[in-house]
Amino acid sequence: MKPRILLVNPPIYDFSAYDFWLKPYGLLRVAGFLRGQADFSLFDFLDRLDARVPPGNYRTDRWERGEFYSEIVAKPTIFAGIPRHYRRFGLPRAEFQNFLASQAPFDFVLVQTAMTYWYIGVQEIIDALRVFSPKTKIVLGGVYATICAVHAQQLGADFVVNGTDLAPLWHFLESAPDDGCMPFWDLYPKLQTGVLKLADGCPFRCTYCSVPQVYPKFHARPIERSIDELEFLNQLGVEHVAFYEDALLYQPEQILKPFLRAVLKGNIRVNFHTPNALNARFIDRTLAQSMVDAGFKHFYLGFESGAYAWQKKTGGKVYSHELDRAVTSLMSAGADASCLHAYLIVGHPNSAEQSVEESMHLTHELGIKVMLSEFSPIPGTPDGEQCRRWIDLDEPLWHNKTAFTLNRLGSPEVNRLKQLAGRLNNRLDKSARASPVEAPGTSHGVTKIGKLAPFSLP
Repeated sequence: MKPRILLVNPPIYDFSAYDFWLKPYGLLRVAGFLRGQADFSLFDFLDRLDARVPPGNYRTDRWERGEFYSEIVAKPTIFAGIPRHYRRFGLPRAEFQNFLASQAPFDFVLVQTAMTYWYIGVQEIIDALRVFSPKTKIVLGGVYATICAVHAQQLGADFVVNGTDLAPLWHFLESAPDDGCMPFWDLYPKLQTGVLKLADGCPFRCTYCSVPQVYPKFHARPIERSIDELEFLNQLGVEHVAFYEDALLYQPEQILKPFLRAVLKGNIRVNFHTPNALNARFIDRTLAQSMVDAGFKHFYLGFESGAYAWQKKTGGKVYSHELDRAVTSLMSAGADASCLHAYLIVGHPNSAEQSVEESMHLTHELGIKVMLSEFSPIPGTPDGEQCRRWIDLDEPLWHNKTAFTLNRLGSPEVNRLKQLAGRLNNRLDKSARASPVEAPGTSHGVTKIGKLAPFSLP
């Protein structure tokens, strides 16, 4: 008899959360490797199309981004001084309990989480499983399990996936993977958004980024495999595909351009989005035109700061003149100016050198929107380690971008910067006479998922 395996994407406990094409890609990919070897079920707390979502007015824009159902909950003690409501985002707890009561027992449950400071949702899942399916073996994966391995071991899972080596996982599950199988997207009864990756890791070593800890080396995936995954999503009716990519534009002649040619040749029609930030250095007129022609709609550029000394000190990933050239190339290629954004870090430990306000005005003058990305201090990164003088970095809750930034800059300054970003973006909207509903990055900050890679997978 085949084992029964449940996949769980937990609820989020945070000050803010928004469905920015958020899907548990790594979890679905791992399960896909075992397709045909087990009976799989999926419980995704963050699936906004799930019929169990309580009725309400949860705004969704034309690109399928939108609000999660949420409830205000008590703050953890360490957040007592943070002047924001703390919320639980996702399907109600009772829905999972009812599901387990009717569907358990399972032989294994695989759980993942994208952010280290979202572990409270994982704890909720483990506690529920111990009550409703006590003999189930629980497997915990994701960036939290890799970056905070010691902490993750304390939550009560039976097995923790630490890093990208999945051989111990296959041994624990007593299964042999087939990497030719597709991710388990077909477990969703209704699906409009999917995720794709062309490569893992990043050749750059930005001092604020955790990717090198999760993927020590950059390596491309086979183009044929990526096209197969895209076609599979297309067959399921997916209209929007987000790249969970940390270096999508690196080595474009070998990776992205062949992919784009295959998309155009196959007449695959989807809207591509890049929430994880593109490196503007690699965008020239030719690449920009190819991306627009293939269906890329949203271009999120990882600018972070316009201060040259800060740029150089943190890794020299991109400089101001490169952002200027990239924006000019994208606009010349026909990209919608209202869908061009630049991420700027706010709350960085060296924010005095960062010139945040000047960087915002520089971005605005280029005609693109400002997206404030609140700094998350991750242990093991040079910039994260600087923060030990202010916080207990061994407690993952302190990696919370909202809490750290408010603690570092103070609420009046954070509010002032966000209000400024809102005014600048509104001016662009008015001048372009465009009014798409955008993700609330300027009011709540944006979490770039790729900076904390999903499920720590190869």
